[in-house]
Amino acid sequence: MKKYKLYLPVILLACTVGFTSCSSNDAMTELNTDPSKAATIDANAQLTTAELQLYGDLDASATVRSYLYAFTQQLMGCWNTTNYGGRHTQDDNEMGHTWRDLYPHAVRDLVDAESRTHNDKSKLNINAALRVYRAYIMSILTDIYGDVPYFQAGQGYISKNPAPKFDKQKDIYTDLFAQLDTAQTQFAVGTDKITGDLIYSGNISKWQKLVNSLRMRWAMRISDVAPDQAKKEFIKAVNDANGYMTTTDDDALIKYISGKFSFGSDAYNDYRMNRISQLLFGNDPSNNPSFMCSTFFNELKNSGDPRTYRICRFYCDDLMSATMPDNRIDLTHEILTQNITPAPRDPGAYAWEPWPSGYTSDTLTILKKKNNLIDPGRAYNVEPKLATNFLQPDNPGTVMTSAEVKFLMAEAQLKGWNVSAETAEQLYDEGVRLSMDYLSKNYGCAPVSDAELQAFLAGNDFGHTAEKQKEAINTQAWILHFTNPYEGWANLRRSGYPKLKSPADYGFTMINGHDIPVRLCYPVLESSYNKANYEDAVSRQPGGVDSWNNRVWWDVK
Repeated sequence: MKKYKLYLPVILLACTVGFTSCSSNDAMTELNTDPSKAATIDANAQLTTAELQLYGDLDASATVRSYLYAFTQQLMGCWNTTNYGGRHTQDDNEMGHTWRDLYPHAVRDLVDAESRTHNDKSKLNINAALRVYRAYIMSILTDIYGDVPYFQAGQGYISKNPAPKFDKQKDIYTDLFAQLDTAQTQFAVGTDKITGDLIYSGNISKWQKLVNSLRMRWAMRISDVAPDQAKKEFIKAVNDANGYMTTTDDDALIKYISGKFSFGSDAYNDYRMNRISQLLFGNDPSNNPSFMCSTFFNELKNSGDPRTYRICRFYCDDLMSATMPDNRIDLTHEILTQNITPAPRDPGAYAWEPWPSGYTSDTLTILKKKNNLIDPGRAYNVEPKLATNFLQPDNPGTVMTSAEVKFLMAEAQLKGWNVSAETAEQLYDEGVRLSMDYLSKNYGCAPVSDAELQAFLAGNDFGHTAEKQKEAINTQAWILHFTNPYEGWANLRRSGYPKLKSPADYGFTMINGHDIPVRLCYPVLESSYNKANYEDAVSRQPGGVDSWNNRVWWDVK
């Protein structure tokens, strides 16, 4: 026992010396370093993740379902869509998904990767692509919220600033154009391969076309508030030798993979599938939530648009799979041939308001003999829903299309900017053609024949005044942007077309105001975590209030 007492201080002394020694050299560092982890992150991998997140983030996509599709009145009836956007219900959690998910992930990663590849002549192309995509993501954030953190965003680690200031949207747009300038310069001389690109697979010439096409979009966005700058930037894009999008092969689409939908915790960190498609598929297949809004459905149907029943269908979903949009029973042919009256949902209506009259389906009556789960008289069957094509996990995430470029150029011609040898109407017609081709090429819709297209164009006058022509152009852009909801809501607010009525005008009670909102409010936590900068941004809004009825800088309608 005495020996143990004698040895114990010696052992403790040895341990103390040993640990002291470890702290003074690299041993402890080596001990705490995971050899399976890379010391640095490949900028290409960061581009991949940022590209995927936009449509692949289940949380961020919730804002699209709850608000954007309701404000554009393309979908209605789903509880989330009607309860939040349809009834003008402000909910901090639902409004803030896009902010809270993109800033700490996509924006942070893009800023970090761009910073680490800056001034590296061997990485000019990847730096340029990161620059363009960051500008694109930031344009979405500012278009949704207005003045937002921009110049200091994502630099918490780099500059040790966890509280970025909210920059004025006017200044943000000025820098967006500057970022495109820098990117185009770098693409012209860069030699490195972009290996993490899920949009163009590293095709530099297509990235250069995207740069000019985005310049057109953003120029048109500010055309009412800064017309001289807008005209200058638009003409610059048109005249750039690198060109702009002209065919569907140029379309900027984020690629996703197929798989089974899940709402488990893993799905919220897996960006590889299109999660907007998943939310429209829903987590209750027998009550699939993708009901069409009457505003959208009636515009398609009443104009004789050949896309009507390519986008909208009638289904019995009693047997629909719980993980994939399979086993739907398509009743469209039966409903149309029997002249059953469709019952799309009015703005502000839930799927049961009013309860549709329904009908007894001959098809379902036969099928019920083999499966008692089928209800031949389910009233919901007469409510048009989104076609199965648009609920697939591998649907692309739309960044920009050549069809949009045609519509932008058509409107530029109306403004007298002289950007093409073609007339506004010719560009409009080409835009409609490309819009239809876009659906058949990317969503498996039946191709629209030339005869169908010409019948549609002949039956819908382009308009005899500049304002009517602007309405025609932007109504078609609204239809095109169904698969690009961020741009859909932005362009609707900018152009003012189509003209929408408040859900209150359909007899529904609004929770937070009669008028259709024109921006989303900042997340409440910003008032605590970034108090001074938040209050400064709010003070710049009319009335010094963070209201979703306060228009963003470029929205002067």
